[in-house]
Amino acid sequence: MGNTSRMISLVTIVAALAIGAMLGTRSGSATPSRATAGTSTDTLRDQAAKRLAQIDGTIDVPGLDSVVEVRRDRWGVPHIYARTQHDLFFAQGFVAAQDRLWQMDIWRRTAEGRLAEVLGAPAVERDRLARLFRYRGPADADWAAYGPDTKAIVSAFVGGVNAYIAQVKDRPPIEFTLMGYAPEPWTIDVPLARVTTLSGVSNATTEILRARLIAVVGKKATEAILPTEPTRELDPVPGLDLTGLDLSALGGVNNAYADIAFQRVEGSNNWVVSGKKTRSGKPILANDPHRAITHPSVRYITHLVGPGWNVIGAGEPASPGVSIGHNERIAFGLTVVGMDQQDVYVEKIAPCTAGTGNREPGTGTASGATVPGSQFPVPAPRCYFHNGRWQPIKTVIDTIRVRNNSARIVRLDFTHHGPIVSTDSARGRAVAIRMVGQEPGTAAYLASLQLGRARNWRDFQGAMARWKMPSENMIYADVDGNIGWIASGYMPRRRWSGLLPVPGDGRFEWNGFVPVNALPQSYNPASGFIATANNNILPPGYKTPIAYDWSSDYRVSRIREVLSSRNDFTVADFEKLQHDDLSLLARHLVPQLVSAAQRLGKRDSQAVQMLARWDFRMSREASAPLLFEAWAPTLARRANAMRMPAEAAEAIGRYTDYEEFEKFLAAPAGAVSAAARDSLLVGALADAVAELTRRFGADTTKWRWGTVHVAELHHPLARAFDLPPVSRAGDGNTVFATAGANYQQTAGASYREVIDLGNFDNSVAINVPGQSAQPGSEYYDDLLSLWGNDKYFPLVFSRSRVESETKHVLRLVPSGNRERGTGNRASRSR
Repeated sequence: MGNTSRMISLVTIVAALAIGAMLGTRSGSATPSRATAGTSTDTLRDQAAKRLAQIDGTIDVPGLDSVVEVRRDRWGVPHIYARTQHDLFFAQGFVAAQDRLWQMDIWRRTAEGRLAEVLGAPAVERDRLARLFRYRGPADADWAAYGPDTKAIVSAFVGGVNAYIAQVKDRPPIEFTLMGYAPEPWTIDVPLARVTTLSGVSNATTEILRARLIAVVGKKATEAILPTEPTRELDPVPGLDLTGLDLSALGGVNNAYADIAFQRVEGSNNWVVSGKKTRSGKPILANDPHRAITHPSVRYITHLVGPGWNVIGAGEPASPGVSIGHNERIAFGLTVVGMDQQDVYVEKIAPCTAGTGNREPGTGTASGATVPGSQFPVPAPRCYFHNGRWQPIKTVIDTIRVRNNSARIVRLDFTHHGPIVSTDSARGRAVAIRMVGQEPGTAAYLASLQLGRARNWRDFQGAMARWKMPSENMIYADVDGNIGWIASGYMPRRRWSGLLPVPGDGRFEWNGFVPVNALPQSYNPASGFIATANNNILPPGYKTPIAYDWSSDYRVSRIREVLSSRNDFTVADFEKLQHDDLSLLARHLVPQLVSAAQRLGKRDSQAVQMLARWDFRMSREASAPLLFEAWAPTLARRANAMRMPAEAAEAIGRYTDYEEFEKFLAAPAGAVSAAARDSLLVGALADAVAELTRRFGADTTKWRWGTVHVAELHHPLARAFDLPPVSRAGDGNTVFATAGANYQQTAGASYREVIDLGNFDNSVAINVPGQSAQPGSEYYDDLLSLWGNDKYFPLVFSRSRVESETKHVLRLVPSGNRERGTGNRASRSR
């Protein structure tokens, strides 16, 4: 994910949305059952322990073709060995559900728009939005887009999930009991959800922000406040009224996803080096995708071994396959590109003339009627103007069941461009959003089913041609020594910039999509390395407009600085680089502060000296990082007030583009006086000291970054299952990206991998807080200490290493099969 400094609203919402956002208020978010209300901590823990999944011995499982062996290693990673592809993915679904069933169920309900059934009225708007952005295209085209056997694989995976649900329906994981409901069987459509990718293409928010700025300060001022890369003149459509278009115009998109869809702070890093830069002479690939830090983790690590398959790495627990990892031949890792895959259309609307209908077949009733079984009145039909004529708005009337409340009848309206998210009747307009997710083949990560079987660069390119959402910088390495990168995604072709809302009258339509061979990519570059960090990845001279807003260069510049410095890297070196806490932003800004303080006669102040003696590392033990973290945003806000009109400063709020701010400080005399710059730098420091003194006391020797900068891993429902806070280094602008509000870490890498193409068993990974989400499991929080101390565990791959590290063996046996063997004694993880 991208840092706020480039206003990219990027991917990754499943755990943050379903777990962190909806259930963030914890036990008050849902009504507990009477049996558990007021239950003591010890009793809760005892109840949870009695629900743990069986991970040793033998389980009869209807639906399997043959016996499947599941070896869980010392770190909770399941290594699944199956004789058929069907059984391999059936077992993946079963095993993932053993560890993450409740998390997966919340994900499913988020995707289907059924959260209100268990969370009550506060979730209705999210449910409406999920249904509004549901894929409504042809099912056959959708399945075909992912690959010829994807439907069979997904069917097997869902079958495995359902097999586990059937086994535990009477004693499901404790969270179901706490919330007073039971898990239900999945349908094959669950992994095809689209709403969970909505935030990943939410550049609609930047379109609206630019529109608002143009309305209040004009086009030229907006171009200066929110510059584009590459530079492109803004192109507001003559005659289109941009007044009144603020974030509320995005309706539910803004309201329901405001916590995750605007001014994101997460970042992701990946890099790969060729053998000429490693001690082993073989490539090493590193990836630390960043998402919201949640409990349970966003990622789940699996090893899949079967006919045509031997792939290990991380994916999301509710999806089959592996999206970040390696097989026997290649390794791969991702960061979000941030392609402009979304557009805001301002539709001209009016009541339809007589005889014009606007109902999808079988979904509504005649004008003025009511929905059967309800008192919901159907408004008069409306039309929108497109291609020179008025066309009916399509309407779906849907019912959302609400816990402890009556059902809500909702109206979902659509134009040719997509869902209508808000209506301004006074101006005769509506706002509709078109996004790539409405196209076939755009369910997140399903293309990884082809990626996991790629054997070489050509196969990799073919897999990336199917990768449509989210847009990813996918890096590549193979055992033959090759390295590469493709910026993959479904990128619309436009004849306009895509930077502002446009009329929906038919003049601004997509003209197909950019083919994968025309997207930015590289293969065996002369430098010997490739690195991306949500930064501007457009090669020199590249002309295809895929995006204009990016994360800052601070992280990627630091990565390149390190990768350029040596030619003997090891896995341990990349473990260290993934936790690099040097702030290039501090290295740029602090010397200017010290010089300004010198000129103003304040260089000897305690605060100035604290920063002057600092090495610019955001280390846990130091005091200067806390002072810097208070000073930098204060400085940027003061600068915004100085360099732009008040209306613009109000519109952008707390958004900070530090690179543009640095340009402001470096502007030639006349733009701002030297005295004003000095006063700005030193005055912001005084404000920062005042804030920290108020919050943490006047004794600066007690200011410690690691004391304040912590990651808190709360169980979404019960304090009894909370984990202790973890002290963190870094911040949002370091490679060790640990951003968050109120000085805490709320986003960053819950999963990391470093893959050694010379010896896959030498590879390492980490996933916090553990592989299992079941309180009481030995794998519930066993990785927290490693993660908190910047450590990893071996990502063992060969059969011999897996066997040497195996702690639990589970055999899944088809019901009625006699091939049982003695196995191990059935037991439960503790």
